[in-house]
Amino acid sequence: MHDKLTKAIFNINNQKDFEHLALEIYQYQYKRNTVYNKFSQLIAKTPDKVNSLFDIPFLPISFFKTHQVLSSRHSVKKIFSSSGTTGTQTSKHHISDLSLYEQSFLKGFSGAFPNFEKANIIALLPSYMERNDSSLIYMVNELIQKSSGEQSGFYQKLDTDIIHFLEHDDSPKILIGVSFALWDLAEKGIKLKNTKVIETGGMKGKRKEIIRAELHNILTQGLQVSNIHSEYGMTELLSQAYLSEKHFKCPPWMKVLTREVSD
Repeated sequence: MHDKLTKAIFNINNQKDFEHLALEIYQYQYKRNTVYNKFSQLIAKTPDKVNSLFDIPFLPISFFKTHQVLSSRHSVKKIFSSSGTTGTQTSKHHISDLSLYEQSFLKGFSGAFPNFEKANIIALLPSYMERNDSSLIYMVNELIQKSSGEQSGFYQKLDTDIIHFLEHDDSPKILIGVSFALWDLAEKGIKLKNTKVIETGGMKGKRKEIIRAELHNILTQGLQVSNIHSEYGMTELLSQAYLSEKHFKCPPWMKVLTREVSD
């Protein structure tokens, strides 16, 4: 995406800005993205019929499993893949400009967690760490690099020393983990100190699937914190939404809209 559009994305101030830019990006994608162009034509959502935000067609994410969805003329720098489950086909997101993703997750994370650079970022993501094609691992690694905390890093599991650090050290800490690993930790009955907990979802077959409210209740009690944050992201997206109380909040350049999947 060219510099003008990239700069505009991260300087949206209101609904009017968002809609104007969304329509401009629709035109950009229609002209440059072969898959999106064909899809838009097949459902009769060509530029002459797209005049508002609600006219813009959404590309089904299943296309990321079957096609190379790419609008750039530049070479692909990175391919992110979804985790999937055994025997299922994974989505692949071809990225030609990683700086766009980096700006997105850094601005989004700092908006949800101001001054995160001063915190120790403890990443408990055992099911993802073995993968070098995970967009989540890429994001968290960059967050860790920007952190000044001496204990910041990835952990397969938390040993006695790091648990003691989480329980007793006064410094600000952010514990970001996959759901089943945080549940395992909560069963140890520890009391975190000055720590924000972010669950990224995903039982990965390690635990039974439960609703988020039930999981957060288990984690707040087991880790003795006032509330649990959540991160929502997708391989097919380059932005994240964060939950701090009851609702997820999106950054200014991201909105949740609905479409009829069969129409």
